[in-house]
Amino acid sequence: MTHSAPPGDRTSPGTAHPEAMSARVVAVVVTYNREQLLRECLDALHAQDRRPDAVVVIDNASTDASGIVAEEHPLGADVVHLRRNVGGAGGFAAGIARALVRHDADWVWVMDDDTVPRPSALSQLLRALEASPVRLSVLSSRAVWTDGRDHPMNTPRTRLFASAREKRDAARAGGRPIRTASYVSALLNGQDVRRLGLPYADYFIWSDDFEHTGRLLRHGRGLHVPGSVVEHRTARFGNAQTSPGTRFYFDVRNRLWALLRTGSFTPLERILHGGRTALGWALLLLRHRGDLFGVGLRGLLAALRRGPRPSAVVLAADGEVAADVRAIERAAGR
Repeated sequence: MTHSAPPGDRTSPGTAHPEAMSARVVAVVVTYNREQLLRECLDALHAQDRRPDAVVVIDNASTDASGIVAEEHPLGADVVHLRRNVGGAGGFAAGIARALVRHDADWVWVMDDDTVPRPSALSQLLRALEASPVRLSVLSSRAVWTDGRDHPMNTPRTRLFASAREKRDAARAGGRPIRTASYVSALLNGQDVRRLGLPYADYFIWSDDFEHTGRLLRHGRGLHVPGSVVEHRTARFGNAQTSPGTRFYFDVRNRLWALLRTGSFTPLERILHGGRTALGWALLLLRHRGDLFGVGLRGLLAALRRGPRPSAVVLAADGEVAADVRAIERAAGR
């Protein structure tokens, strides 16, 4: 089903989101076996100078105390304990759906459990939204490592061939125009998710945010807000693909799913992203002396064999979660 951007994409003079600071924002955190990092994440949400109106924590069948940490935290989160680990992709599909269906979110602020937002992270996103002269679909934060360096894992892609007007609009809001964003910290327009659907739960890990924000921003506008800062407290400084091991399967399968089996990108973008991705894979295989070839081949064959299953099917073990996901996907015509 093809969707175009809603009417009123541009508001001039003035701003497109004049009441952004009073919008209902629901944060969604997906966690798996990271009780200490989750506590730091929730502490940081509790310390925001503009707190989210509600917080949803998706506990991905953790075997440590992550679920207990979430339940007992003074933030008072709505904690959902999944029966099985469905990866970050499944967790975000479940959490975003719950934020929209159960908490009536205007905006959904998604993040990983190793994301620690600085105190003004949300308020800076909302101030940029309020200042924007155009309607926005996605806003992203600046992700830094623990030493303050920009994290190479989470650099949002600048929109290729953005017009001078698009760049001026973004600069007026204090940012730059983007084409995709990382779910380490992204603010999603609830109206657009209701209209275009959720991320694919079947991706499990990697590229679910690439495809989903690509879908939201194919016809919508996105803004990177450098004033909104979060720490991404990964164990190491570097790109996730530097040493992927068996997870290279998901990298190959999911990137091919996103580029070949969705309408999230234009034909030119598919060629450009595909070429860059293939070059990166070739260099990775050379660096690892072919050790990853078999893993990548399995990912390639899986991508050619079928596309992602409906998210409600992937999440069927959790009936209420699957029902929320099904409600959003049906409304979006998916």
